[in-house]
Amino acid sequence: MNKLAVFDFDSTLMDGETIDFLADELGFKAEVAAITEQAMEGELDFFASLTRRVALLKGLAKSRVDAVCQALPLTEGAADVVTGLQQRGYKVICFSGGFRNATSHFAAQLGLDGDFSNVLHSEDGILSGLVGGDMMFGFSKGDMLQRLQKLLGVSAEDTLVVGDGANDLSMFKYAGTRIAFCAKPILQEAATHIVERRDLREVLTIVDGL
Repeated sequence: MNKLAVFDFDSTLMDGETIDFLADELGFKAEVAAITEQAMEGELDFFASLTRRVALLKGLAKSRVDAVCQALPLTEGAADVVTGLQQRGYKVICFSGGFRNATSHFAAQLGLDGDFSNVLHSEDGILSGLVGGDMMFGFSKGDMLQRLQKLLGVSAEDTLVVGDGANDLSMFKYAGTRIAFCAKPILQEAATHIVERRDLREVLTIVDGL
């Protein structure tokens, strides 16, 4: 039987928001963090908030982006939960409204089965302030989850999702086990399980109790 586990990246697998770390390089952290917070609370359209925030990164060197992204702090228990779920028969995937500079690096480090995220456009090694990719919209995670379920032959009942913000709502619709991890109230309302402690090993406890 195929089983699928999908994790959000920012503030779930990783302890923070990638774009906030990048904005700090240019002195825009507070401004970007405020927009991020509104988006995660469900108060702003995700696409609009993403493009507004990325525009503020214009001029940042891609080499610096890669350095910051590869030094991001993982959440406690991230490696253990990935290994533990794979041992229990799950394919483990990351969906992120953030950026491939981070998700591909940590997908390799954690041994994930796949990652889907966005790409920061650059010209001559400098960010242009534009972005494109797999996870641009509020519906993107749910859309991609359904496509993966069909491809892998996994039912909603055998799908586990873990996230923290409003842009995870779309994937919560198509999963039998929905874990809100240190999450915003809007996501907690849609969850089957709520984790308040910032330790991803709590997910394994939930899985073992299913």
